[in-house]
Amino acid sequence: MYKRLPLVGILIPFLSFAQMSSMNDAGMYLMNMASGTSMNPGSAPMPMLMRSAGSWNMMFMGQAFVVDTQQSPPRGADKLYSTSAAMFSASHTFAGGTFQFQSMISLEPLTVTGERYPELFQTGETAYGRPIVDGQHPHNFLMGLGVDYAHSLGAGTILQLYYAPVGDPALGPVAYPHRASSAEIPQAPLSHHWQDSTHISGNVATVAIKHSWLRLEASGFHGAEPGENRWKIPWGAMDSWAGRLSVTPSSDWTVQFSAGRITHPEILSPGDVIRTTASVAYSKPMGGGEAWSTSLIWGRNHDTGTGHNLNSYLLESVYPIHRRNFLTGRAEYVDKDELFADNPALESQLDRTAGSTFRIEAYTAGYRRDIGTFKMIETGIGANATVYAIPAAIKPYYGDRPWGVSVFLRIRLKPGR
Repeated sequence: MYKRLPLVGILIPFLSFAQMSSMNDAGMYLMNMASGTSMNPGSAPMPMLMRSAGSWNMMFMGQAFVVDTQQSPPRGADKLYSTSAAMFSASHTFAGGTFQFQSMISLEPLTVTGERYPELFQTGETAYGRPIVDGQHPHNFLMGLGVDYAHSLGAGTILQLYYAPVGDPALGPVAYPHRASSAEIPQAPLSHHWQDSTHISGNVATVAIKHSWLRLEASGFHGAEPGENRWKIPWGAMDSWAGRLSVTPSSDWTVQFSAGRITHPEILSPGDVIRTTASVAYSKPMGGGEAWSTSLIWGRNHDTGTGHNLNSYLLESVYPIHRRNFLTGRAEYVDKDELFADNPALESQLDRTAGSTFRIEAYTAGYRRDIGTFKMIETGIGANATVYAIPAAIKPYYGDRPWGVSVFLRIRLKPGR
């Protein structure tokens, strides 16, 4: 009954006989959701705590980083902050299929002060009425709240319906906080707003049909990104759309292509964004519940307000060594046109002399080691360093060789029954 679902091979050690016997094909399929209806490869590890309450199956996931970041002047900054996400889901058989409730929260509105943490060349969203430049915004307290229903139609075909007051439409790869290849990297990619920034959207509805190794999805959602009040749901009219085609030739591979129109995502920018993405994700089990996970992602934004076509390219990987040690890497090429949006006079001057768009290259390498496991908690310490290659025109403002270093403590809910 479960051979078609590769995730089961990973989850069997964490599932009781009662839990497995109460799940149908649709229920096992829903367990592989990462964010909204996005999926990591089936062989990617999912560190979760499993519980049952009567005929309900429940899952808990949680992770937090405490990070100290130091960056080069003149535009770099130093800061101690914490990023986090915790997820709860509960599923139950219903009408021949499976119903699942999902919720996800983050404490970043409390632990990322000043509406940002430092990250050179990062752009997107606002703080105190001004564009955020060289910083990453915190996530909302309520990162996700939605319901799924999946029903097997027979012969390897599953119909899925998803609705979320706040959730993730079918646009882009798995969002970086939930992506297997970025699980050990606390910083957001510079390409976040080119690839997966819709993962906290309002009023999301998705219909998906999966047959064997092929899945097709269509979504409607509210396009505006969350405002500066990180405690609110980014609610609004369902004014945007997206579609995604996914192929899973085996449990180790997931390939997706998606496109959508996002209506007025940025408060200070009048245009819509037409986004196109493609990605390949690979996970190779390495024993001990770990896997070597890698993603190659392309994202393109066409801004109808400026007419700019901006591309991003990302390659990232996490490689486990002897279970307790992990090597991480990320390389990005991103076209940025908002690096000086917080200084209109300088932005106008550079536009006349050097153009409005600059290709940024960022290379990150890091290491993490597990240091302790308690009854329900796993801990680890790590560090990474990023160096940048930038156009000569902006070196007077960023320095010839900008860099950043982060040291962190990772705390995670221990997987088990």
